[in-house]
Amino acid sequence: MESDQTRVMPAVPGDGGPRVGTRRRQARWWHRDHPVFTPLAGFFGGMLFVIVVPSLYAAILSALVSQDAVTSLFAFVLLALVVPIGLIAAPSTRRLGRYLALGMVSTLLVVGVVAAGVLWFLVNRQT
Repeated sequence: MESDQTRVMPAVPGDGGPRVGTRRRQARWWHRDHPVFTPLAGFFGGMLFVIVVPSLYAAILSALVSQDAVTSLFAFVLLALVVPIGLIAAPSTRRLGRYLALGMVSTLLVVGVVAAGVLWFLVNRQT
């Protein structure tokens, strides 16, 4: 009995695929799915990563240690940047890593521009 991963794949002329009768590992569903699945998953994953990881890190730290220790240890959340860097470094996850980094950078950029605009508006409204 053959599993999904080792099904015999027929050769299509000119596709560069395996010959008839050979076995190859079939890609999992996320590789066979729609071509924008990886970009969307990476981009929105990067957005969530920027929002959720520092929030959870701060919540866990504040539950375990004092407020002074939280402020001094919060800078270690930057070690989470190893995740997209590691994904970009590995050839099999490079595309996902690029979109993850793009989602992270664009989220930080949008949050920064909106915060600067609100601050500018509030300061100019006071005078």
